[in-house]
Amino acid sequence: MAYELIITEKPQAAKKIAEALADNKPNKKSDKGVPYYELRHKGKKMVVACAVGHLYMVSEKNKGKWVYPVFEIEWVPTSKAQKNASFTSKYLSILKKLAKDADKFTVACDFDIEGEVIGYNVIRFACKQKDARRMKFSTLTKGALEKSYENVSKTLDWGQANAGVTRHELDWYYGINLSRALTLAIKSTGMFKILSSGRVQGPALKIIVNKEKEILAFVPKPYWEITLDGNLNNENINAIHKEDKFWEKDKADSVMEKTKGHDGSIKEVTKKQFSQTQPTPFDLTTLQIEAYRTLKYQPKRTLSLAQDLYIAGLISYPRTSSQQLPEEIGYRKILERLSHQHFYKELAHKLLSRGVLKPNNGKKKDPAHPAIHPTGNITEIDGPKSRLYDLIVRRFLATFATPAKRETVTIHIDVNEEPFISKGTRTVEPGWHEFYGAHVKLEEQTMPNAKQGDFVKVKSIDMESKETQPPKRYTPASIIKELEKRGLGTKATRAAIVDALFQRGYVHEKSIQATSLGIHTCDTLEKYSPDILDEKLTAHFEELMDKIREDKEPPEEVLKEAREKLKVILEGFKSHEKEIGEELKSALTETRQTLEHVGKCPNCDDGQLEVRRGKFGPFIACNKYPDCKTTFKLPAGKIKVTDELCKECGYPQVIILKKKTQKVCINENCPSKVSDDPMVRKEQEEIENGNIKKKCPKCGKPLKLRKSIYGTFLGCSSFPKCRYTEKMKE
Repeated sequence: MAYELIITEKPQAAKKIAEALADNKPNKKSDKGVPYYELRHKGKKMVVACAVGHLYMVSEKNKGKWVYPVFEIEWVPTSKAQKNASFTSKYLSILKKLAKDADKFTVACDFDIEGEVIGYNVIRFACKQKDARRMKFSTLTKGALEKSYENVSKTLDWGQANAGVTRHELDWYYGINLSRALTLAIKSTGMFKILSSGRVQGPALKIIVNKEKEILAFVPKPYWEITLDGNLNNENINAIHKEDKFWEKDKADSVMEKTKGHDGSIKEVTKKQFSQTQPTPFDLTTLQIEAYRTLKYQPKRTLSLAQDLYIAGLISYPRTSSQQLPEEIGYRKILERLSHQHFYKELAHKLLSRGVLKPNNGKKKDPAHPAIHPTGNITEIDGPKSRLYDLIVRRFLATFATPAKRETVTIHIDVNEEPFISKGTRTVEPGWHEFYGAHVKLEEQTMPNAKQGDFVKVKSIDMESKETQPPKRYTPASIIKELEKRGLGTKATRAAIVDALFQRGYVHEKSIQATSLGIHTCDTLEKYSPDILDEKLTAHFEELMDKIREDKEPPEEVLKEAREKLKVILEGFKSHEKEIGEELKSALTETRQTLEHVGKCPNCDDGQLEVRRGKFGPFIACNKYPDCKTTFKLPAGKIKVTDELCKECGYPQVIILKKKTQKVCINENCPSKVSDDPMVRKEQEEIENGNIKKKCPKCGKPLKLRKSIYGTFLGCSSFPKCRYTEKMKE
């Protein structure tokens, strides 16, 4: 019997859609571990099945030697093109199988460019169809999904599909050709290192490198500040000289001499109230920026957590550019649902008691989705997801609240005719602050009561020498904002682009710092192939993507222009391949020395410890090997070297970058790793001497005492077959 096949982007979305559309409970089926759902909707038979992201990707058509330029491409199953995507083959197999008996096809992937590409590729390659119907929704709630199906489009969103396919092919052209060019250039010098660049990655690196050069070129300028510490009406008061920065020390010395031994008096007190407008709703970029500011979440992590909350039906679609909440989402209905959640009950009732609900909408719009908002649905979440959910809910509530009122009090103090100023700002009426809660993070400073003529007892007047500071580096959040401002990348790709710069060693540190490799790569490309870094060219193609989406530009013309431009860029690059390679080799060597140098070897006279990577992961070894065979084990994952030595044993310390960042001494026998508990130490000795025998609870083999960079622990003797470990209990 024929049926309608509905295709979703992920398994959880398939479950939500099946439950929303089923007349009764949907019948969950499973084939090769892949779930799909059979149901009837108003008597009609349906099957809801899922992809797991992109099941098809762009690949080189005639694979052979590593050469460039290459433009012969084809779309192939992702499972065949990427080893780590082999699990997707079973999802594709099930979709093909289910498509055979279907007579109607509906795409219900996320309604954006990437979702359109995922659905379109399944339709044309797996289902062998030229078109399909399209569901459009912003939340995975029952009401929204029912409405979406009732208003299903008769065709795919061809603007999104064409723009998405073109973007993938365009990015492949740039990514494969530029990365091959860089890698082959360094290979020509006898060194091998996979380097990468891309249509957006190059300009993004240049922005960071330019900031680093600005910082390196910065020449600090000395200045002096004069501060007052005093007592006003039995309260402490701190003030700074009205001049703020003294650029001439003689002038500052003169003030210090003039005020020496003198008390002060209040010359004037001014109060100024101002209104602080409530925040606008979240689009993805502002959510990433705010989550970094208040929760310290990296932008990539924020997007991942937000996606999970969306799939769980708790928030609307996160990949949106909109800062507007339309009335159609049902403000009152969402607030009523939130009023049933303990943390937001009181706040939601306060808003519901008002006659009119009007959010403080921002300027940015997105034709596909509204601003990010909670659905009001309830489910159990904890940890990072719950904290991000709280931020989203409170932002939603705050947009409906009243402005906050703050007051700045400025006290002018005269000390022997030298003016000092003390200033503090506090919240008078909390307004939206009450709804935003701990995420407000504003300093509150209440000033002492004062009036003109009041006496100020001066405790001390101090002069401090300072220097002007260089520009601040980009943070993971501010660089995304900068890329958006310059029209580089998309809301969904910017975090991944920045992450790629970290992965390739072009940048490091939380305050994003260009490495020697990043700076020299940028300088080398600027010298020999500046178009790779040209942000105007990148922004130009972004504009063309928008025109394709609006059906104002044919995709093939855009790809043709890209091929022609790349041919010119790559011809110029190839003519300087050797010079580029030599400069990149020098930069790579310098970067490795900086990032991998651990410290002096403790066992030989002139050896230096360096981070190395072997068959079993990272380790530390002396660079005088094989003359010196000193090595230290390291755990799997990212390692960051420091210039700090352990206070206990004097060995170098490194930072282990995992979920929990930890600084540790590399010496396994460091006294700091020995337990203070005498019972633990005694038990360790007994186990080591064989007097106490413990068995592995997983495989039954004996547990042995082992040492690691973290300290002593029990591990299974059949490692690596069994990886059971157990902490020594205090």
